[in-house]
Amino acid sequence: MPASVEERLKNQITFVIKLHKRDIEDGFGEVYLPYALARKYPSAARETAWQYLFPSSRIGADPRSGVLRRHHQHETCVRKAVTRARLQAGIDKPIRCHTFRHSFATRLLQQGYDLRTIQKLLGHTDVKTTEIYTHVLGRGAMGVVSPLDSGH
Repeated sequence: MPASVEERLKNQITFVIKLHKRDIEDGFGEVYLPYALARKYPSAARETAWQYLFPSSRIGADPRSGVLRRHHQHETCVRKAVTRARLQAGIDKPIRCHTFRHSFATRLLQQGYDLRTIQKLLGHTDVKTTEIYTHVLGRGAMGVVSPLDSGH
């Protein structure tokens, strides 16, 4: 985990712990667990460790059971936050969440990381998928840097 996000992540965990405590006091504090897990660990749904790291800001009815509980943030929350940040920064070009993944892979290639390492970090099963990112480098599929270009 990048050191730059460690403190914010700790703060988020602290927030979730406090929110979960309040939800339990209000009679909610339980997440949905698949049937097999709920049967095997009957109290797990109320345990802090099973709560969402990014919970919804509201309590809602579970569409499967009608039980009122706090769900995770909807996946569009991140997309909307990225769009707001883009607009606040005055960036006209559209940015999607996938743009960050692409930028991450491209920067790793530019910094000289090998394709196999990047392949593992991105979770690609086939290295050919990872090779797509090499097009921006103009150095070929293996990302080889000449010693003359690397400043050595």
